[in-house]
Amino acid sequence: MAIFGSIIKSVIELKETLTPEGEAVKDQQDVLVRLLKKAKDTAFGKHYDFEKILKSDNIRKTFAESIPYFDYNKIDKEWWHRYHEGEENVTWPGRPPYFALSSGTTGKSSKRIPVSDEMVEAIRKAGIKQVSALSNFDLPPDFFEKEIMMLGSSTDLQSAGDHKEGEISGISASNIPFWFRSYYKPGEEIAKIDEWDDRVQKIAENAKQWDIGALSGIPSWMELMLKNVIEYHNLNHIHEIWPNLQVYASGGVAFEPYEKSFQALLGKPVQVIDTYLASEGFLALQERPDTHAMRLITDNGIYFEFVPFKPEYINQDGSITKDAPVIMLEDVEEEVDYVILISTVSGAWRYLIGDTIKFTDKAKNEIRITGRTKFFLNVVGSQLSVNKMNDAVKELEDEFDIKIPEFVVAAKRGEDGEYYHFWYLGTNDRADDEKLSESLDNALKSANKNYKVARSKALKGVKVKTIDPNMFHEWNAVNKKKGGQVKMEKVMNEEKFAEWEKFLKDQKAVD
Repeated sequence: MAIFGSIIKSVIELKETLTPEGEAVKDQQDVLVRLLKKAKDTAFGKHYDFEKILKSDNIRKTFAESIPYFDYNKIDKEWWHRYHEGEENVTWPGRPPYFALSSGTTGKSSKRIPVSDEMVEAIRKAGIKQVSALSNFDLPPDFFEKEIMMLGSSTDLQSAGDHKEGEISGISASNIPFWFRSYYKPGEEIAKIDEWDDRVQKIAENAKQWDIGALSGIPSWMELMLKNVIEYHNLNHIHEIWPNLQVYASGGVAFEPYEKSFQALLGKPVQVIDTYLASEGFLALQERPDTHAMRLITDNGIYFEFVPFKPEYINQDGSITKDAPVIMLEDVEEEVDYVILISTVSGAWRYLIGDTIKFTDKAKNEIRITGRTKFFLNVVGSQLSVNKMNDAVKELEDEFDIKIPEFVVAAKRGEDGEYYHFWYLGTNDRADDEKLSESLDNALKSANKNYKVARSKALKGVKVKTIDPNMFHEWNAVNKKKGGQVKMEKVMNEEKFAEWEKFLKDQKAVD
């Protein structure tokens, strides 16, 4: 009998019973008021007159009317750069102790996103909410005695003057509470190794020493780590070395594209739990089984707004137009794609993090990540979002009985001068590229009426090439960095796509 595990499970269940479920709209009103009060004496708060907003009869409406939208480039150019010039009280009181480095899915240069002590605490609280929610998943008591593999970026944060820099997963892991450290793997020493390949090698070497019950991390890198452990120990699947593995907390991207290839590494099913931890904060978590939807965390230092994800509101660089309408939480509709905006305890204001979401259950405030604003392919009017691409690729997996964990697409003219969508599908399974092209085209026509119209006019067709999935990881290694929060871009412009194709030829991955 797992006595200690039974005690932990009982405490979690009691906490869930005693913790009242707040009213999300009221929670959001309270969060915004606290944010405005806290930051009213900052340079940003004075510039946009937070004092006046706080005196308004409708604070949320006045806030939306008084402050423009910001993406990273705009807020960094106008405000955050001042932190690096020695200023304090810029968009949040004091100076941030951390900056989260994020290359996102575009470009080589890292974004440097302020992370306040309040944000570190908010992420910690969200993590506790996630642990508490495990009581809803019918896990046995002994699960709560097992260790958790958190596969993030290095916890060896770099000192830069009076602050430290690293990816958000490394910042979070470096601040884990003392009581959790005995459960946390790969442990502080291995977690500090900066090079991804070296860190994964150490994980593989030590894997037999650990009794892993749960995994946490971005799917693409988690899959690569599991393959390394399996290969190092000459296993058939990961459960031969971690027989008690029962939970995988996925994060950062939609899990479905990786589901089939991930399951191939398992000896038995595991409970997949989605989380939404971005460089800017912990936004949502899955609280119940039998869904991939996540509940927005509405009472924990982040205020949410939503912009309808429509072509007329999206600029070519993925930012939103100045006249794009904003929707508040109580007015959203289910199954409609929105661009998500956040204002946070780190001094991000009406900030576009670049993700698109949809509400699957408005009453529960449950959402799904549907893509990125920059992953919106609208050349010649196809209006193709990444969630439609993911769905189409999943249909290919089922139709051809293959695994396609990664893909990338671009729209450009072919040798005949006509526009095509050029796709590279990452798979180790054999399939005919022409048959894949035809099926992919048909799937997209069925799923998207705008794509179907474009195909009857300016869009000539689809061209598919299959390549080794490892090429996507190597591309990230060359252009950004392996592991951590790094995600592969799904849609490229012509210039970036030319670099990608040159890379593949240099690697002899294509003819």
